[in-house]
Amino acid sequence: MDQARSTISKIFNGEPHSYTRFNLTQNMEGDNSQVEMKLPTDMDEEVGGNGAMENLNHNSNRKSYVAYKNGRTPKNLIFFAATTLLIFLIGYLISYGIHGKAKPVPSCPPAVYIEEPVAPHAVVAPLMSWNDVKALFSQSLRTADIQKAFSEYLSLNHRAGSDGDHALGNKVMERFQRYGMKPWTDEHFVKVQDAPISGSNKIVFKSGREEQLTGFLSYSATGTVTGGALYVYYGREADFRLLRDKNINMTGRVVLVRAGMISFAEKVANAAKVNAAAVLIYKDQSEYPIGDRTEVYGHVHLGSGDPYTPGFPSFNHTQFPPIQSSGLPKILAQTITQKTAMAILEQLGGQNCPEGWGCYNRLGLEGDTITVQVNNVLTEKKIHNVFGVIKGYVDSDRYVIIGAQRDAWEAGFAASTVGTSVLVELARCITEMVKNGFKPRRSIVFASWSAGEYGSVGATEWLEGYLTSLNMKAFSYIDLDGIVTGNAAFKVSASPLMYSLIEKTLREIKVEGVDSSMLSVYGKGNWEANVLEPLIMDNAAYPFIAFSGIPSLSFRFTRSDVEYPYFGTVLDTQDKLNVEVSNQTPQLAQRGARFAGHIALRMVHDYVLPLDLLKYDAVIRRQVSEIYKKVKAIQRLPQKILPKALTVQWLSTASSAYNQAARNMADYVMSSDLKDIEMCRNINDQVMMVERNFLSSFVSAREAPFRHILLGSGPHTLKGLSNHLDALRLDNPEADADLFQNQFALATWTIQGCANALAGSIWSLNEV
Repeated sequence: MDQARSTISKIFNGEPHSYTRFNLTQNMEGDNSQVEMKLPTDMDEEVGGNGAMENLNHNSNRKSYVAYKNGRTPKNLIFFAATTLLIFLIGYLISYGIHGKAKPVPSCPPAVYIEEPVAPHAVVAPLMSWNDVKALFSQSLRTADIQKAFSEYLSLNHRAGSDGDHALGNKVMERFQRYGMKPWTDEHFVKVQDAPISGSNKIVFKSGREEQLTGFLSYSATGTVTGGALYVYYGREADFRLLRDKNINMTGRVVLVRAGMISFAEKVANAAKVNAAAVLIYKDQSEYPIGDRTEVYGHVHLGSGDPYTPGFPSFNHTQFPPIQSSGLPKILAQTITQKTAMAILEQLGGQNCPEGWGCYNRLGLEGDTITVQVNNVLTEKKIHNVFGVIKGYVDSDRYVIIGAQRDAWEAGFAASTVGTSVLVELARCITEMVKNGFKPRRSIVFASWSAGEYGSVGATEWLEGYLTSLNMKAFSYIDLDGIVTGNAAFKVSASPLMYSLIEKTLREIKVEGVDSSMLSVYGKGNWEANVLEPLIMDNAAYPFIAFSGIPSLSFRFTRSDVEYPYFGTVLDTQDKLNVEVSNQTPQLAQRGARFAGHIALRMVHDYVLPLDLLKYDAVIRRQVSEIYKKVKAIQRLPQKILPKALTVQWLSTASSAYNQAARNMADYVMSSDLKDIEMCRNINDQVMMVERNFLSSFVSAREAPFRHILLGSGPHTLKGLSNHLDALRLDNPEADADLFQNQFALATWTIQGCANALAGSIWSLNEV
């Protein structure tokens, strides 16, 4: 082989390096990866990797190229032909040895989705200007098509795992196939809790008539309890604390709370903390004009995904030990109608309600007994998530995910039909754009989730199943659930990394009929105050960011005063939604599709991912400042709660380190050659790591799945630390100073670790 290469060098001296690509077997994600092999020339072999210039100066006894050329003889020509034939035979044998004997690697399940036809640095996609991309997208997205999609995906019965759910999934898959997206499915066997097949859930107030209930709360504890009724407003921690300050006994009580403000699961968890026996939840007529006999459905798992496989996917329950999520409630929970709630509340005795609670009588006595019986049944269901992909032309293994829930308790028009319709229309529009010349740098994955009503089960199980792949490849998630519920306001919940992109997008999109941007119409001079809202646990985007560390976004057109009243009821229909939005449902859905599409297209168009690292700096500093003030306030108290030596200096230092690392990265991007594909890929990989590095590595994904220390949930978060300080100051028996110090230290190092990772090489750490 060395002789052959030497001969090649002598014959073709001065030719450039050649490259040969060998298509190897499928990798672990089913990708057809390309390996690039560089065949060195004779000059490379003589001088090594760094000695090219030295080779020009060494003495050689060979004739010059001109002399060699002028000295050709028949003998030389015969030798040349023989050598050429020998080289051809050697090359053929090498090629056969490599390709003919390669053993195929078994491919992964059909849930793997991104193919890499070439090495990511081997192709340069001709880019359209952003203005051309916007114009092409605007031409493709039509309100009439979204209206037509509503009719196609409308279903009156598509609860998760049902025939209706599977039928809708098949429709979505057929559409993806029609658009040439090569769709696939992801199958899970999940455990959910449904209403009893025979019989019902029941309540009895005092010695009155037994009432049978149709609505239910999935994942409630089951059984029968009797306790004194107690009205606790919205069931927030502050509401329970207020009653505790009134010396009201809450142990063993049956708590009545309004829907709203926080999730059903949080209400039940708060009641369990004070040792209540059961929780009854109703939608108050002052906020939810749904009729006094309308049943309500929901779930009370304080988490997302299948609670019987916490932290790992529900591919097959028989393979895993019988464990449960720590978010499953230990007490009974049940919904009741407005009529039933009023009948109970109007008869309660006891103390007067706190001002502003809107009581119908009093808080309730322990003698105002209620018997609650919950007979929900645990069942296993097979669910399918459906996916399609538009592949990128440069970094095809990096992708943004756009997803929508497909199932619903009943009709679920606002909950699922609108989102599914927009999802499929976005897939159609962007595939049309690609046919018309648009070449995205990165890929776009479209996902239709099942079992969303039970707590983002389908989406979370997929995240758990492919977390190791998604961590380094998925750079954003855009959620389409419930995007149209009103027409007075526009709200966005997102990772701070996406704030700047959101603002630019709102500025670019014009509102039809008013000739103003969405930023002007909805931002009203202070877009962060009027548009942004916290990302809550009930939001389908929440597990993507808080569990997986993927920057995420959800949005909705909504009423300005209260939330959409029909979620979780049989009244979530097209007619009801049209009344709420003055028959503007298709127009608002089209506007929402434009917003989501602009975000996604910008993500796959720009050289560098448009994620603003400095936006997290303000979030960190605000929370650090709050902790600092509370620590100092406690240390000034006469009793020794925290040691005087405890300092917030290290947390402040970590905060400053993140600020410096983020600024250094911004400067590096500004000075970089963004047409250098490999450089852009490296920058983007570092940016993608930031969200993931805010996930605490010091807590269990089973016990605390939402590990994000800034946006997650639990005592390990900065918000949890702040709440723990409040508990210490109020001498709450659950407060633990040693536990606080431990969590405080771990949170500090998580932020410092994120700054270190952003700095890059270990020799750059002294710069942050």
